[in-house]
Amino acid sequence: MSTVESSVPLQDSGMFRSLRHRNARIFFTGLMVSNIGSWLQFTATSYLLYELRGRATDLGFNTMFQFLPMLLLGAWAGGFADRHDRRTVAMWTQFIMAIQAVFLGIADLTGHISIPLVYSASLILGIVSAIDNPSRRGLVTELVEPQEIGNAMSLNTSVMTGSRVFGPAIAALLIAPIGTGWLFLLNGLSFFAIIGSLFMIRKSEMFSTPKAARTGTPVRDAFAYVRKDPVLLYSFIVFSVVSTFAFNYSVVLPKLCDIKWGHPGAFGWMLTDISCGSIIGALATARLQKVTVSWFALCVSVCGASCVAMAWSPNIWVAAIAGIPLGAGGTAVVATMNALSQQGTPPEMRSRMLALVAVAFLGSTPIGGPITGWIADQIGVEWALGYGGLLALLFVPLLKKAR
Repeated sequence: MSTVESSVPLQDSGMFRSLRHRNARIFFTGLMVSNIGSWLQFTATSYLLYELRGRATDLGFNTMFQFLPMLLLGAWAGGFADRHDRRTVAMWTQFIMAIQAVFLGIADLTGHISIPLVYSASLILGIVSAIDNPSRRGLVTELVEPQEIGNAMSLNTSVMTGSRVFGPAIAALLIAPIGTGWLFLLNGLSFFAIIGSLFMIRKSEMFSTPKAARTGTPVRDAFAYVRKDPVLLYSFIVFSVVSTFAFNYSVVLPKLCDIKWGHPGAFGWMLTDISCGSIIGALATARLQKVTVSWFALCVSVCGASCVAMAWSPNIWVAAIAGIPLGAGGTAVVATMNALSQQGTPPEMRSRMLALVAVAFLGSTPIGGPITGWIADQIGVEWALGYGGLLALLFVPLLKKAR
């Protein structure tokens, strides 16, 4: 572990206390710029797919292709990250994702775009992201002192969600005048920010963790660790349910805006609205010295109730009001689960715990995304969003066993 002291006085509390470390400031700045680009691409992809055939199911299948690799490879990738230099792995994965974005942009601008090509590009992005996720997020734990890891993870979530405020809004402004292809290219350019920040990190100021030994059973060891801890076990169960069924609003929102609320171009603005709430939820979690299961239960309840409220909103203005607590509750759920997975976890196990969180959060999307899209097209657009909120509320009492 580095013994280098920051020139900024140590603060035992404070929402932004992790930013006293130069490495953390540099990394989070690059991450913010890069993720704004990623949300440009995400929003543009949703617009593109919905315009091609007007089916929410197409968006659901696209999320399946993008996040299926996380379900299949995520736990293994966590073990890989624990055994290798996380900074080096992140550099390579970010570079490959930049190439993917440029390829998609060129295909769109030259008129070669199609649904199968978008699905293929999403699958490639998913494979690389599955490897990137535990390495990049595990790197965050090496940028701050051990007692600040919970705050750093919450700030990491804040940066990720903060980028959602700007990315969809910029996409909504630019998509009509310049088209989706240029948004893909802008995303490719944005990756230089995070790649540059990774190069600028000073290894001498990192709080490096020991690499995990090759046991031959890294994934099995991670599951065994979760099973013996009631807090992690029941929190993971509830988190998996919420992630699978209550976090698919991006699949159904284009159709809700078009069919129910009569504003087909409002998808990007609704994502921005939800993201404004996300910042509140992430920062509210970051202010806590230690996250608790009680806080987790409250966040799940807010997320579930807000899903139901938005689903049956009579117009887009009421939906926008419901979007604020939806974003706050949903992001606080993710930030809390990240923190719970790191509090008291041995350093050599941290990437695997983060990988399991990612598997539950993103890896569940191949299941929930197509189901949500099918419900929107076949049963009702309101139920496609509302059923996830009801399931989230149904599972909240299970968290009593984790206290």
